Amino acid sequence: MKKYLVEFIGTFFLVLAVGMNVIDCDAHNFLPPLAIGATLMVMVFAGGHVSGAHYNPAVTLAVWLRGRCATADVVPYWISQILGALAASGITIFLKGNPTVIPDNISPMPALVAEFLGTFALAYVVLNVATAKGTANNSFYGLAIGFTVMVMAFALGGISGGAFNPAVATGITVLHIEKAANFWIYLGGDLAGGALAALVFKFVNPEDK
Repeated sequence: MKKYLVEFIGTFFLVLAVGMNVIDCDAHNFLPPLAIGATLMVMVFAGGHVSGAHYNPAVTLAVWLRGRCATADVVPYWISQILGALAASGITIFLKGNPTVIPDNISPMPALVAEFLGTFALAYVVLNVATAKGTANNSFYGLAIGFTVMVMAFALGGISGGAFNPAVATGITVLHIEKAANFWIYLGGDLAGGALAALVFKFVNPEDK
């Protein structure tokens, strides 16, 4: 239960950072990706030693396929992450005074590709800095993971909204930042990106069991 609680807490603060920084934000403000990436970084450092600090169903899938997450933990991790996202969405709505939010208009295919690429990059970095023998016991894994989200948000956020995480996608859907009809883009693109990252990692590191 400690692992699941940590996954809930980390995902909660990640989605809270997304909602609080994106809603009512000037479209030209460059700070939200920085704030969101920094939030993920500190939560990874805080919870990595307990749960692995996935905070993302796609990352959990990647770590499981890589062989560093027990099968029995996959669904409980996903549940904890989604519950954390839902709780953060509710708190954001309360703190923001139940704001009126107009969902973004995104083009499905470019958004699907953007989510796939962003999540692939994130999961690939996680696997290499947090599960590989060559980087074992390093002190930079949280920084690398947080900066990956920040960079992908700057690069691809304008195309897909920059979730790269089905739990974050749940949160931004509840908050009406993105349309519910587009949820499949995040679910499919993100899980596919995480799965491919695991396969590529195993191909590049065949000796890293």
